[in-house]
Amino acid sequence: MFYSRLLIIIVPMKSFRLWVTIAVSLLISAAAFGRDDTFIERQYFKYSAPTMQFINTIDSAVTFARSRLYVILNDTLDYKPKIYIRDNLADFKALIGTAFPDWGAAAALPYREMIALKSPAHFRLGKSLKELIKHEYAHLVLQDRLYHTRPPRWLDEGVAMYTAAEWGWGNNLAMSRAVVFNGLISLSEIENMNRFSEGKAQIAYAESYLAVKYLLDEYGVETLNILLDNLRDRKSIDDALSLSIGGTLEDFEDEFFAVVKERYNIMSLFGDLYFIWIFLALVIVIGFILKMRKKKRMYKKWEDDEAYHSTDFDYGDPDNPEEYDDEDKPWA
Repeated sequence: MFYSRLLIIIVPMKSFRLWVTIAVSLLISAAAFGRDDTFIERQYFKYSAPTMQFINTIDSAVTFARSRLYVILNDTLDYKPKIYIRDNLADFKALIGTAFPDWGAAAALPYREMIALKSPAHFRLGKSLKELIKHEYAHLVLQDRLYHTRPPRWLDEGVAMYTAAEWGWGNNLAMSRAVVFNGLISLSEIENMNRFSEGKAQIAYAESYLAVKYLLDEYGVETLNILLDNLRDRKSIDDALSLSIGGTLEDFEDEFFAVVKERYNIMSLFGDLYFIWIFLALVIVIGFILKMRKKKRMYKKWEDDEAYHSTDFDYGDPDNPEEYDDEDKPWA
């Protein structure tokens, strides 16, 4: 022990500063990960969180995602990521960095083989934990399939949404609005999604899902995997698409947007809004019924109060107030 301390004392000042820097970095890392960096081993992932309450949900989500990915990726899915859930924003950002958009609820970091999520117990996530896990797990598996070659963002997000089966009425409405109000986003622009507003990001996610679904429906799983194989071999997206579907990204986008504009238009927008009006009408009707019931209960209460506290009194003969009216008395 003494010898070790002596060595530290006689280290040159430059080296001493280096060791101090390393020590400070280790302390910062320890503060970021803290007590939660102990992992629970599961069959398909490692889990780190302050509580075990979400582990069964994650098990179910990962199993579902694997079943979907196995079909479309032609891959053995020999992959076991780390999954972190954090209770506060500081710990969450310590894991993923500060460039993450505020509206984001979860992030996948393929180079670290990890998923980080805000805790559903402490944040409003906008989506279920299951949906988020399936989505982020798909990001990791796709990049593993590509040997950590980064895919185009629209393809990455589209595969993740397709895996998580993320499509609902809100996505329909977003696409209808985008088509009607000329708000479609080029697939290449989706690379900048982290700088989008929440509304624009919703359109970008919806487009990505539809692009991948169109690719699978129109060209099939084998064509998708030819595309992925070429991306894995470091070919550009234009070359990879040319070798798989026979056209460039611009060709695919023109083809895809034509289908989107045929499906989503002013009529589909009114159709989606029609359901909104129905919902609002139901809310108004239910509110009116509840209000009438409340009034009825109030009137009934007033009637009961009047029955118990009657004001129908006999004040006698007003012309002779000193005389009593004994007409109804039994001795009269």
